[in-house]
Amino acid sequence: MIKKTLITTAIDYANDVIHIGHAYEKILADAFARYQRLINGKENVGFVTGTDEHGTTNEKAAKKLGIETQKHVDNISDQNKKEIDALDISYNRFIRTTDEDHKKVAADFFKKSFDNGDIYKGSYEGLYCEGCESYKTLTELNENGQCTLHTTREIQKYQEENYFFRWAKYSDILKTLVLSERFVLPDGKKKEMLSFIENGIQDIPVTRPKYKLPWGITCPIDDSQVIYVWFDALINYFTYGSENNLWDNETEIVHFVGKDIARWHVLLWPAMLASVGYKLPTTIYVHGFINLEGEKISKSKGNVIKPSELVNKYGVDAVRYYFLRYGPIVEDVDISVKHLEDVYNGELANGLGNTVARIAKLAQNSGIDFGDFDFATFSGDDLKMFDQFHDFRVDLVIQNIWKKLSLLDKHINENEPWKIKDQDKLKEVLTYEVGEIRNITKILGPFLPSTQKKIEAVFNKSFIKVGENLFPRL
Repeated sequence: MIKKTLITTAIDYANDVIHIGHAYEKILADAFARYQRLINGKENVGFVTGTDEHGTTNEKAAKKLGIETQKHVDNISDQNKKEIDALDISYNRFIRTTDEDHKKVAADFFKKSFDNGDIYKGSYEGLYCEGCESYKTLTELNENGQCTLHTTREIQKYQEENYFFRWAKYSDILKTLVLSERFVLPDGKKKEMLSFIENGIQDIPVTRPKYKLPWGITCPIDDSQVIYVWFDALINYFTYGSENNLWDNETEIVHFVGKDIARWHVLLWPAMLASVGYKLPTTIYVHGFINLEGEKISKSKGNVIKPSELVNKYGVDAVRYYFLRYGPIVEDVDISVKHLEDVYNGELANGLGNTVARIAKLAQNSGIDFGDFDFATFSGDDLKMFDQFHDFRVDLVIQNIWKKLSLLDKHINENEPWKIKDQDKLKEVLTYEVGEIRNITKILGPFLPSTQKKIEAVFNKSFIKVGENLFPRL
């Protein structure tokens, strides 16, 4: 039975333009979305990304620039979309939390949770990190009393009247979810989530007073309050999914998130959904962080690189390949421009590009009719190459493809078709090699979509003609 799949990335704060630290998650989710479209049809797959535009962080960023908040988030959202488009991300919708449909859905969601008895009025006194847009306990701060993720920001002390969500009520449900086989991946992330539950989940404020923070969705039960940014932002997935028939029991819902926001997705979001009686996510995949040459990427360090800057220099598929194969799929990774260039020359220029060029040249010179080829039809062996997508290990899928490519290159070197005089033998050897490059090309789509199309254009006809140089050496 064909299944439906909803795939999401975290939506990025609109306080500043995204950098390469944000790029990995988009490319990872995109590869999975393209794979799902191959096996289940594009009509059964939805993929949403976007920008998180409410909250203190975005309002302060606008004030710092001396412009209206709406104008600021419009500008950042537009730039973020361009950065994501530069990576050839095939989203179905770029959602913004300032979109009118989302504001309505978020307000309705809040009201339903309130009507079900899970939101109540109370007073909050405690700590808040504006960088995370989240409430903190003392155990979540470092020895200097700072948020471990935002050490340059001062922790805020708040005392205010809010509405609270009965998060603690769902502790048992959440523990069962976390312990289930595929709810949180990789498995190593379960321990951290269980620790948070076992330390005692506390009810959480889900509104802020409007006089302190006017930039947000007005609370539907009290117009003196706005909905807390995390409660608002998480609902974006449901906004898109529910409006596209992708939030039901027939749909697999997969969230890709970074480890810094895993708690909100693994523990708060399912509790919110349970509160209103909606389907829970199927899987939340938590990836690590990218560091650049041993340092955290940040403006203060001066090491911010935009995705488009890499794409303009190395090409979109080279950037996609590098992050998909060497990104933080399980743990944090350290990247560098030098490593990217080494990978480009070694695995793309000398690897895929050179092998494709060699076979195309040999096939063209031979004058042999290799028959037309259908790149859209997949055999069981083709699909088997994608097996590790089941565990979202895109890096291992690519590794296996490159092993297949390496074997093909070895076959060329051992058989030396350029030396073969016997036409029957030459046809036998080249037919195998052309067939192998065609089969490899079929499964490149989720990872290198542009390159796949270029190779298809060379090898889809009976008589093969050499195409462009796929990856010119640097």
